Amino acid sequence: MKHVWILNHYAQEPDNGSGGTRHFHLAQHLASSGWQATVIAANAVGSIERPLEAGELSRLDSIRDVAFLWVRTPLYEGDGAGRILNMLAYSWQTLRRRTTRVLPRPDVVIGSSVHPFAAAAGALLARRFKVPFVFEVRDLWPQTLVDMGRLREWDWRTWALRKLEAWLYRRAARIVVLLPHASEYITPLGIPKERITWIPNGVDLSLFPPTPARTAEASGRFTLMYFGSHGQANGLDNVLQAMKLVQQRPEGRHIMLRMVGDGLLKSALMAQAQRLGLDNVSFEPPVPKRRIPALAMEADAFVIAVRDLPQLYRYGISMNKLFDYLAAARPVVIASNAANNPVAESAAGLTVAAEQPEALADAILSIAAAPLETRLRMGRAGREYVERNHSFQHLAQCLATVLDEACAARPTRLSRTAAAGERAAHGLK
Repeated sequence: MKHVWILNHYAQEPDNGSGGTRHFHLAQHLASSGWQATVIAANAVGSIERPLEAGELSRLDSIRDVAFLWVRTPLYEGDGAGRILNMLAYSWQTLRRRTTRVLPRPDVVIGSSVHPFAAAAGALLARRFKVPFVFEVRDLWPQTLVDMGRLREWDWRTWALRKLEAWLYRRAARIVVLLPHASEYITPLGIPKERITWIPNGVDLSLFPPTPARTAEASGRFTLMYFGSHGQANGLDNVLQAMKLVQQRPEGRHIMLRMVGDGLLKSALMAQAQRLGLDNVSFEPPVPKRRIPALAMEADAFVIAVRDLPQLYRYGISMNKLFDYLAAARPVVIASNAANNPVAESAAGLTVAAEQPEALADAILSIAAAPLETRLRMGRAGREYVERNHSFQHLAQCLATVLDEACAARPTRLSRTAAAGERAAHGLK
């Protein structure tokens, strides 16, 4: 059995975490392809902490046969200096030799760009152990920050991040991207396209048994649901504006939106809902990932939106929550201008342009008024789509192929030594 270390600062497991469980599920299924994975994650993300004993800098846990190495990082709030310190602490602790000495020696190291410092730590660990480095590109740093207006192109920080980004691409034996068109960004940097593999986000289908969409409640209420991050990129202010229009329409007064989750903009969104006088929207705390399937069964339909940022979304989207929505066999209303659209590709709902509250309100009203059989058909189409394309079992097989290719493409230390000896025997340098 070969070993792979996966560095993902924000990795979670579904029993306790509400964040990303991609690498937990991939690790579960990698074993069937001959790979044993260890996920290396931070014990503190924001104000949420996985307790470590006093003086304990790391802890190795086995969670449903998946190895998690938690490394100590400081708590923080918001998106400022505390978060940067948390990122740097994670990378520093991961690179300390004492942190990883409890792990089997890796055959490959994956560095995931939930932020670039985590990926850089992965590259440095791979160099230390003389094994291939696989760079998982989740967000295109720093391009995403530039496109969202959080960094200027001429800023020295942008320059430094671009240098780090280029170094990571060059160091990587293979590159895994989550966005379907990310190669259009990467190949102009001089990276061969054959080194790039698209492995999108997925869903654990065993948690979402195929279930017909429920009918509206006996009271006649139609439950629209959003669960996920309440952040800058999520376009939720436009969803609230759309719900104001729905509330004003007689045919929309039975439609209720449940917004489940947390994020930097949640307080601002709650204040906006109060200003708009919305009585058809409720805000609920986040739930652990393991509770998402049961929560999804309470919805009649889902809504998801992104901002109208053509530069940011020209390479596509791959949002965890969208695949959860589709797996739940419920119709989805999506407001997006991104380069790809799983809802449209699967015929699982309705699509409108981003940042158009009137169009979004019309689509919500249309879904709520649709015959049950129409909604059932949309829900089944979405479920079948993720079964074909986004099951973690399938995605783990794709990742195992990438890992095998990375090993095959990089000469072993022994073969390099043998090659050097052969050159010396022939008088070559």
